[in-house]
Parts: sequence; C-alpha cells; structure tokens
Amino acid sequence: MAIGIIGDTERKPLAFDKLGAIVAALAAYGALLAPFATFKANRIVQGETRAIWEALPPLLGYGLIALVTVAAVIALLRTPLTVRMASALAVLVALCFLAGAAADNLTPPDNAYARVSPASGFWILLFAFALLVADALTRLNPGPVVRLLFLAAVLALVGGMLFAGVWDGLSILKEYASRADTFWAEAGRHLTLALGSLAAATVVGLPLGILCHRVDRLRNSVLGVLNAIQTIPSIALFGILIAPLGWIAAYVPGAAAIGIRGIGVAPAFVALFLYSLLPVVANTVVGLAGVPRAANDAARGLGMTDWQRLATVEFPLAFPIILTAIRIVLVQNIGLATIAALIGGGGFGVFVFQGIGQTAMDLVLLGAVPTVVLAFAAAIVLDALIEMAASDRSQGRAA
Repeated sequence: MAIGIIGDTERKPLAFDKLGAIVAALAAYGALLAPFATFKANRIVQGETRAIWEALPPLLGYGLIALVTVAAVIALLRTPLTVRMASALAVLVALCFLAGAAADNLTPPDNAYARVSPASGFWILLFAFALLVADALTRLNPGPVVRLLFLAAVLALVGGMLFAGVWDGLSILKEYASRADTFWAEAGRHLTLALGSLAAATVVGLPLGILCHRVDRLRNSVLGVLNAIQTIPSIALFGILIAPLGWIAAYVPGAAAIGIRGIGVAPAFVALFLYSLLPVVANTVVGLAGVPRAANDAARGLGMTDWQRLATVEFPLAFPIILTAIRIVLVQNIGLATIAALIGGGGFGVFVFQGIGQTAMDLVLLGAVPTVVLAFAAAIVLDALIEMAASDRSQGRAA
C-alpha cells in the first residue's frame, strides 16, 4: 500500500521541446556570447562589436537579457502554444525597439559620420524567436483571415517604427536617407519587373496550359521546352538574351523606342517571363486534369458547350491549383528581379551590388531586406487566397 502511495505522488520528469531546445541554445549564444551591435567611426572603417550590456544602457541591456532568458525557458519546456508565441513576440518587439536604442546610445552626439548596425547576436535572436513564432502559428493553424490580420499588424508595427524614427540612428536608415529618391525609383522598377512578368506569363500561360490539356502531343513538347528553359541559370539567360534583343533594337523599326534593348529592363523582363511560364502552364494542366469527370458529365448533360464548361466548371475547380502557380511565380520573380541589376535592369539589386562593390553591408541590406519582406508578404497573402479558394471549391462540391 505504501508503495502505491509513493508511486502516485512521484513527480513526472520535466518534458522538453526539441525545437525549444534549439531556440534556447541559439538564444543563449546570441544574448551572451555573440555581439549585439557594431560601431563604426565612419562608413568605411572596420567596426567594433559591442555586447548587449555594452550597446544598451544598463537597465535596457540587462532587461533584454532577462526577457530572452524567460522566453528561452518557456520555449524549452512544453508550454502552451499561445504562451510560447506571446513570449517570442515580446522578444521580437523588444529587439526591434532596442536596435534603435543601441544606435542612439553608441552614436556620439552631433556625429553624422558614425555608423551603428545590428551584429550577429541580434540576427541570431531575431531568427530564433521568429522561428518559434512560425512554429506556434503552424501548430495553431489559424484561418487565412487571421493570418492576413497578423501580417497586417506586423507591417503596421514596422511602418509605425519607421515613421516614428525609432531606427533613424541605424546605418541602413542612414544609407536610405542619402538615397531616398533612388530607393523608391528602384522599388518601382523591381515591382514592375516582378508583377509585369507575372501578368504576361499568366496571359500567355493560361491559354497555353488549356491548349496543352486538350492536345496531348502539344503538352509533352511544350512542357519539355519550358523545363529546358528552367534549367538555364538566371545570369546565363540574361546574357543569352542580350544579343537577340540588341539585334531587334537595331533592325526592327520602333523597337528601341518602346524600350527594347540588349541591356536594361527588356532582357530582364523577358527572362523572368520565360521562367514564369513553366509553373503557370504546368499547374493549369494539372488543375484541369484534376476536375472530376462527374462534374464534366453533369455539365454536358445540361447542354453546355466546351467553352461554357471551361468557364463555369473546369476553370473554377482548377483555380486553387492555378493560384498556387501564381504564388510560386511571384515569390520567384521578386527574388530573381534582384539579379536584373547586373544588366542594367534596376530594382533592389542595384543596392545589393553597389554594397558588395563598396564592401558596405548596410547598403547590401538596403536592397536585400525589402526584397525578403516583399517575398514573405506575397507568400502569406497568396497562401491565404489559395486556402480561401480551396475552401470555396470544397463548399461548391458539397453543394
């Protein structure tokens, strides 16, 4: 009897979360061992790293370490998902505010030449707790509307910090301040390349995909050619297009007047268009092939023509799969448009390659960070739209 009582009152060992253990290890390294900020006397000299307790005023520095410690312990233990996400979000918000505080603390008064940028510890902490938030969101599996609202809240917070000048002391914002007009011009070119090539590929790829679905012989040859184009490295394809487009600009009347040249936007646009065709055409074929035969038979029984069936039955049912292709293409094009700067196509790649040439990492970040944010936001928005479209399709089938 005594043995039974002892067994009942014996405590179970603490359970540890595997991902939480990784996050806790990264948090410990990022907060205690890695530098939090880098100080440079000017733009070109080598920087001096500062730990959290050196980069921030004592109260803020040790407060951040305490917050990271608490969040790491919560991550390590198998705590409720909402608690894990709340603690991780608290650390992320604190990191964003304190990055600006570190710049203000380290920059001497009235010094326009000093540069302060986040160091490896900041990025490790940002990655670790962003990973924890992403894992919690995945496990909670919120609906598409909730995900869109979460994205809007994050973008609103970032926009509010930019508008309030929280990060004005950071070197990436100083790089932006000296290039503000150029930045927005290149942002427009980047979006034009990414969205314009996607629109062109959709206009061409959808009819081509429908045709490939109807004609088996055409399907194999078209998909084979598009697969071959997809294997060509992006820089190589940009280079291959210079000669034919240069010839068109020289010998076709009016071509140069509308912007067709061997270098610049034209070859970048054509290359992105060619890369975009395969996902659009292939997913259109797969989506149409997946339409239930019973739906087509019912439409025929109602006397619908082929075009009526395509417009009212087949295409709506295939739309979620086609939208998946558009998501793939948009995220791909936002990233690939960066390389267009190598051939004079503009975009955020201008800052990336200028920064590499000048060994100025903050200038690289000025081009890289907006590209990542655009791709990330586009993926979330289109994922939500795909889920909504799939839900509508399921409800239509049930009806």
